[in-house]
Amino acid sequence: MAAVSPSVFLLTVNGQIEAGNFPEYDNLYCKYCYVYGNDWTPTFGLEEGITQITCKGSQSNKLIWNFPLETTFKSTSPSGWPQLVVSVYGPDVFGNDVVRGYGATHIPITPGQHSRTIPMFVPEPTWRLQKFTSWLLGRRPEYTDPKVVAQGEGRGVTRVRSQGFVTVSFHIMTKDMRKLGYDTGPSTTQPYSTDWSAD
Repeated sequence: MAAVSPSVFLLTVNGQIEAGNFPEYDNLYCKYCYVYGNDWTPTFGLEEGITQITCKGSQSNKLIWNFPLETTFKSTSPSGWPQLVVSVYGPDVFGNDVVRGYGATHIPITPGQHSRTIPMFVPEPTWRLQKFTSWLLGRRPEYTDPKVVAQGEGRGVTRVRSQGFVTVSFHIMTKDMRKLGYDTGPSTTQPYSTDWSAD
């Protein structure tokens, strides 16, 4: 009996939002979500989440979250490959939660262990008066939908300022990509050469 050819492939994302470096700020937390194309559907795990609040150690500027990520997607096409969007928030001098950084990275294509450093940025007011009133009122510029940072449309008109970075680790597994004609290169998951990573 002939084997049935698969109609979809699977992508499993495990890992963690490890740490952040924001020298000017403390007591920060992250929100995360995924942005993906129309052919993609999450089948397991969380599409979005929020970490705990963490503060810096006495010897370092590093903020440690070690917040787990675990999601599986299915798709018929690699077009619209998922991106992880991270937003970092913390209190201002008035105790209001304000955005301290936005950033995004594509989920690695190759199975195995990966580490990514995501540069973060914040939107800036255009005029000095706007800057002063936003500080005074505790209403800093921010996106109504953080997913906009993973899309090209409408971002070109935004004025931004670099603002620290976040490190993320990934363990990627795929299934049936090669059977559908997609080659993602050699797998780096030798200990995990199961049906998943080997395709």
